Amino acid sequence: MTEAVSRRHAIGMAGAAAAAALLPAPVIAKGAVPQVVVIGGGAGGATLARQLALGAPGKIFVTLIEPARSYRTCFLSNLMLAGLHGGLSVDHDYTRLVYELGILVVHDSAQSIDLAARKVKLASGQSVPYDRLVISPGIEFKFDAIEGYDAAAAELMPHAWRRDQPIEVLKARIDAMPEGGVFAIAAPAIPYRCPPGPYERASMVAHLLKRQNPRAKILIIDEKESFTKQQLFLDGWSRHYPGMIEWLPLKEHGGLKAVSAKSGELQCEVRNFRVDAANVIPPQRAGQIAAESGLSDASGWCPIEAQTMLSTVDRNVHVLGDSSRAESMPKSAESAASQARLAATAIMREMDNSEAPKDRIANTCWSLIGEDDGVKIGATFEPTGAKFTSTSNYISVVGEHPSVRRRTAGELLEWYQFVTSEMFGGAA
Repeated sequence: MTEAVSRRHAIGMAGAAAAAALLPAPVIAKGAVPQVVVIGGGAGGATLARQLALGAPGKIFVTLIEPARSYRTCFLSNLMLAGLHGGLSVDHDYTRLVYELGILVVHDSAQSIDLAARKVKLASGQSVPYDRLVISPGIEFKFDAIEGYDAAAAELMPHAWRRDQPIEVLKARIDAMPEGGVFAIAAPAIPYRCPPGPYERASMVAHLLKRQNPRAKILIIDEKESFTKQQLFLDGWSRHYPGMIEWLPLKEHGGLKAVSAKSGELQCEVRNFRVDAANVIPPQRAGQIAAESGLSDASGWCPIEAQTMLSTVDRNVHVLGDSSRAESMPKSAESAASQARLAATAIMREMDNSEAPKDRIANTCWSLIGEDDGVKIGATFEPTGAKFTSTSNYISVVGEHPSVRRRTAGELLEWYQFVTSEMFGGAA
């Protein structure tokens, strides 16, 4: 049975007639409060739901569909490996959204979307109608891209790249390595969730091994010839973990083709590797429900109109975050939250039958290389047509003063508190 919680289910129904009068006729039936249904309670979905509830109280009824009662963020998980997360919790719940904002939170899985009838079918068998649908379902792995790597193999060679597999699973494998053992990270080709993530993870694993297994080695088997913040990471590794981390670009191995999770073998085109523990991050595509609903294209991602995050397939659906083909924005929590604010603004402006102006949005990705050694890369974007155009950008530089790196590391933790407060409420 569907598990739903709400603070007086009828909250927000007052003023329904006035809200209906403001909406264009094709959007909702006369006399009804517009129903916005959000699939996915992460950085995109939860942020948008909260923005709508705060910005249009009583004018929009918001339903958030999210199977997990307790939501664990993937961002900050790398820092947990090394114990450098500043004591911040990665576990959050939806209590404030329900009891402070009157959002109806349905703890169930969205199984399918009937775009023609504007209904979401839940695992329980119930259907939820909508006037406007927002989906932020995250990523799906291409398990068929690497021979031998499937859900069962992921238990032995963890990905720890989605919240269905917590970082503790990977840490247990690292902790069990023999003295002087070899740990490998298989980093996928672009696009994928959190471009700097594999390299921050290598840094945090090295920080951990430096204390408990200092003769261990880390291999990064990369499907790319270069990576984001490359010079910053290479410089940091030489300073903090000399001789411990070896980065192998695509030309040196030819690409990961198969794995044997039980024997610890990674089979590449031109050479093989036998390791004691591995973190295999598979290629990715839009979340399953997006693909099954026909919202994604041949790229595996969902094309959108950048100014509103509306799907180009269905004008009643917005797609946020990792699943969207939001060129040239990286797939990150900050991007998803920025896109959520953009889409929420578009939905609320539509209620006033006004044209949404072009907005500039931003993304910053912080990474920790060592304790108190933080770096960042970021840009501002302007939505133009089907993509985002970068209007300005910045990146940390090699040789910055330690006080600058320490301040940047602090910014990472401050950002985490801010973005989770935007998702779940509470003080930033």
